[in-house]
Amino acid sequence: MGQIQYISDENNRVVGVIVPIDLWREIESEKETAYLLKNEAMKKRLLEAKNRKKGIPFDEACKKLGV
Repeated sequence: MGQIQYISDENNRVVGVIVPIDLWREIESEKETAYLLKNEAMKKRLLEAKNRKKGIPFDEACKKLGV
């Protein structure tokens, strides 16, 4: 993973950062999961999906969705 870069203004105050895309995607994913887990209904659905043993092939799902 690449290095985090800090962006400073003319007074040397850090005003931004540049992060490697892999790290950014990980942060986004964690934030989204945390947001969804705050809602009890979504938390229940996520846990049920995680523990589900059966599923359908990806191509079949796309077909059912019309994609």
